[in-house]
Amino acid sequence: MDSLRHLAAHLGLDLIAICLLTFAIYYPRHRRRDLVPAYLALNVALFTIVAALTEVGGRGGTALGFGLFGVLSIIRLRSDAVQHEEVAYYFTTLVLGLICGLPHLRFALAAALSAVLLLVVYAADHPRLFARARRAVITLDTVHTNPTALRADLARRMGEPLHWTVMEIDFVRDLMVVDVRYREPVAAASVSPHIHPHTATAPSPSASASAASGHVDVPRPAAPALDTA
Repeated sequence: MDSLRHLAAHLGLDLIAICLLTFAIYYPRHRRRDLVPAYLALNVALFTIVAALTEVGGRGGTALGFGLFGVLSIIRLRSDAVQHEEVAYYFTTLVLGLICGLPHLRFALAAALSAVLLLVVYAADHPRLFARARRAVITLDTVHTNPTALRADLARRMGEPLHWTVMEIDFVRDLMVVDVRYREPVAAASVSPHIHPHTATAPSPSASASAASGHVDVPRPAAPALDTA
């Protein structure tokens, strides 16, 4: 009975920790509902497996542990679907399930370690941390062979460039694709919607050319209908 109460206390701690991580930290900042059940299910499933491994002990626990390692090793986090900070949430979810699922770990120590994890994630992914730092993949409507000219063009279009990598150069179509990290101007940061630092945007060459020339296509209002009755 004491072991059951101890397990229930650890389960309650795990549920509180993962709910704080998911609903109080992750979702208000990233607004991806599709990852909410993934975090919750992964955490509770890992907690259940760890508790079962501890209960089994020497009766096949080692084989089950290797099986768990094999299952977790084939989880593929696609970079085009999951951002790097969301991978950090995945690992935190795993570690919370492991810590809270160990019944022989003192409850106070498990609670302290879980609190440290939550505080680190809260601070590391805080919106005010490097708030003006941005990343974008842009298509320029010209090819710059001079790094100084490229830096000036990036500064004129985006803001202060911190680092950039030329990903593609096309002399036939006279364009280049650049992965740029830049610091957004203060005025633009205060009035423009927040752009995620790791969100890549690739405008079309025609849009880049319009932005470079300052020309904006404004739709003309429709002509009023004539009453022929």
